[in-house]
Amino acid sequence: MKIKNILALALCLLLLAGVTLACNTADDKTIRVGASVTPHAEILKVAEVRLLEKGYSLEIVEFTDYVQPNLAVESGELDANFFQHQPYLDDFNANNGTHIVSIASIHYEPFGIYAGKLSSLDEVSDGSTVAIPNDGTNEARALMLLEQLGWIKLNEDAGFLATKLDIAENPYNLDIIEIEAAQLARSLADVDFAIINGNYALQAGLSAKSDALAIESSDSLAATTYANVLCCLEGNEDDPALLALVEALQSAEVREYIEANYDGSVVPMF
Repeated sequence: MKIKNILALALCLLLLAGVTLACNTADDKTIRVGASVTPHAEILKVAEVRLLEKGYSLEIVEFTDYVQPNLAVESGELDANFFQHQPYLDDFNANNGTHIVSIASIHYEPFGIYAGKLSSLDEVSDGSTVAIPNDGTNEARALMLLEQLGWIKLNEDAGFLATKLDIAENPYNLDIIEIEAAQLARSLADVDFAIINGNYALQAGLSAKSDALAIESSDSLAATTYANVLCCLEGNEDDPALLALVEALQSAEVREYIEANYDGSVVPMF
């Protein structure tokens, strides 16, 4: 009886091992990618069709913040993420001791300044309030747009990590309010202007092309510097599954989708 029980237990363990092996084999063909809802997850869904032709499936995990997608890649919970640009990634790695690298540039989202209480850039006056992203590199980018407008002047050596402390001249005495990027669109009713990241503007139903009062030029340094990149953990850059994902994201189908659906708020970089 005991022998039979032992044999039965052994058989069960073998069956369980077989199921586990089968699951692991299936997982090798499933790529888990973290992404912002708009436009990143939407673009990934288009790329998934091409990816399936290569024998891979895609599991898209949506995030609404700029921290957890990187932590999840670092911990191995995700194979890759798609939500950020290189300066933000570099800053994140430096501040958090993470080891995430970019493997492909996919698109560029022009930063725009949008009307809040005031409807025209000409209405800017002493003490006007401007909301900008509060995270390092995106704050610098917003300040550069204000400088482009002639509203402020930054210290010459401020660079891509500029903060409000790097403002050398502020002739309008702008009240620059730092807000979490995801909350900027909601702040429009409370400020005169807001500079909003492209993806969050899209989520709020705003078009950089038709709604923004001013945007970064598509041929500017910002376009190449702030291209949104597909990222993975250092050492996985040559993983065949991720290379297949890069090819799918840089396909003609994805380019056509971007150009047809985002009205200039998302610009292909391939």
